[in-house]
Amino acid sequence: MRILLIHPNYHSGGAEIAGNWPPAWAAYLAGALKGAGYDDVHFIDAMTDHVSDEDLRARIADLRPDVVGTTAITPSIYKAEEVLQIAKDVSPAIITMLGGVHATFMFRQVLTEAPWIDVIVRGEGEEILLNLIRAIDDGRWPLARHQIEGLAFLDGAEIIATKAAPTIKDLDGISPDWAILDWSKYIYIPLGKRVAIPNMARGCPFTCSFCSQWKFWRDYRIRDPKKVVDEIETLVRDHDVGFFILADEEPTINRKKFIAFCEELIARDLPDKIQWGINTRVTDILRDEELLPFYRKAGLVHVSLGTEAAAQLKLDLFNKETTVEQNKKAIRLLREADILVEAQFIVGLENETAETLEETYRMAQDWKPDLANWSMYTPWPFSNLFRELGDKVEIYDFDKYNFVTPIIKPAAMDRAELLDRVMNNYRRFYMRKALFSYPWQGTGYRRKYLLGCLKAFLKAGFQRTFYDLGRVNYWGPQSKKGVNFGFDDTRRLAPAQAVDMNEDWVAAADRSRKAQAAVAKACGGGSEQLAESAQ
Repeated sequence: MRILLIHPNYHSGGAEIAGNWPPAWAAYLAGALKGAGYDDVHFIDAMTDHVSDEDLRARIADLRPDVVGTTAITPSIYKAEEVLQIAKDVSPAIITMLGGVHATFMFRQVLTEAPWIDVIVRGEGEEILLNLIRAIDDGRWPLARHQIEGLAFLDGAEIIATKAAPTIKDLDGISPDWAILDWSKYIYIPLGKRVAIPNMARGCPFTCSFCSQWKFWRDYRIRDPKKVVDEIETLVRDHDVGFFILADEEPTINRKKFIAFCEELIARDLPDKIQWGINTRVTDILRDEELLPFYRKAGLVHVSLGTEAAAQLKLDLFNKETTVEQNKKAIRLLREADILVEAQFIVGLENETAETLEETYRMAQDWKPDLANWSMYTPWPFSNLFRELGDKVEIYDFDKYNFVTPIIKPAAMDRAELLDRVMNNYRRFYMRKALFSYPWQGTGYRRKYLLGCLKAFLKAGFQRTFYDLGRVNYWGPQSKKGVNFGFDDTRRLAPAQAVDMNEDWVAAADRSRKAQAAVAKACGGGSEQLAESAQ
């Protein structure tokens, strides 16, 4: 049986400006398939290679696969649907599969708008996919699909969802096939090194209303730190990877395991060969103040902090328990430990004004992070918060749910002005860094890294890919009236999906209320820590 995995060709000018990111999902699924004896597995990274629909059609026809599978986050869902439509056009006999977080929760929407998709894998895919492939290989498809857990599909005109599959308990038993990726293509621009995105854990012990991580993975499970370092050592030795970012939403949640991970990296002399970055919370940095030099010794060089918003008003709106002063202190502590720090600001809420946007810039200057990033508030359509926003959500074109397009329109300004003021913050922040900061950061690693970051910004700006500016026709303040975000106003929630989402929200809300004592208020904020007994 020939299986073809395809990463859809979606671009938005967000995180990709720092380089090409390896699609880890393909490696994990290929590893599971090959471990079960299915060796005829192929992969096309249509995003990194900018593969056109015509070329993709030709490559599928040339490979003649029995099964074509792809994945999607919310903004790439339409591209993923198109991939599978192309596969069906090539041969109706090809079985088309879709996985990922968006399809897991929005399967009714997806099957309504893309009936050519034969099956959706809901949840983490390794075990579900194997059961599915075995049924196809044994000739039990499609009759067996009703008995396979974790699927959604069309049976005539009826949308069927089978019982949810259990989560994978033994994460250390998963063996990704990293060799399926062409590592020469995955370069982290700031350092000019190959980049990987391994993970320590799946899930999150907290249940934030705006987040999908705890919903998708359900159980919080963390790997043996030695096994994670084994994987990193393999990436260094076999694929010449020189930088990695832990995929976990917050790898420092489990303090004991994170320390053990750092100790293992040091014991194997890996910090001399590979450096790394993480996303984490302000409170975790404050908690680990005395350990920050140790983390730096382990190779941690970049921390992205979810400060979310500078104005305390907006911190309170997110129900976060961090304060402006805590954010400032966490940034100072990281810089003193020689760890580059990136401050993340969420902008574009309903109450956004010119004054609050200016305040984020003033705070960025006062806090002195090495990098700053302003992201548009993007409510996931399967989150509890999406429903709570009600008619404030005017846009259902999920292609634009990419953190660079204003989904929510502030009451005090239009979307074009919001974009222009965000760009003004970027221009001022990085102009000051380019003239008065980065070139004078000595001659060592920090200076090289920061100048590399500046290079990535300049490259994306010159190519008009940063923040999707070329596509929306933004050229500066003088072009505000000509900005066109290209929203597809015909996109709406399918009636079947609306019903399903309501049921999911009620269940999630009940769980959240029962677990209030352990609920984090937001990534980057909240005072909760994982209990020592749970580590």
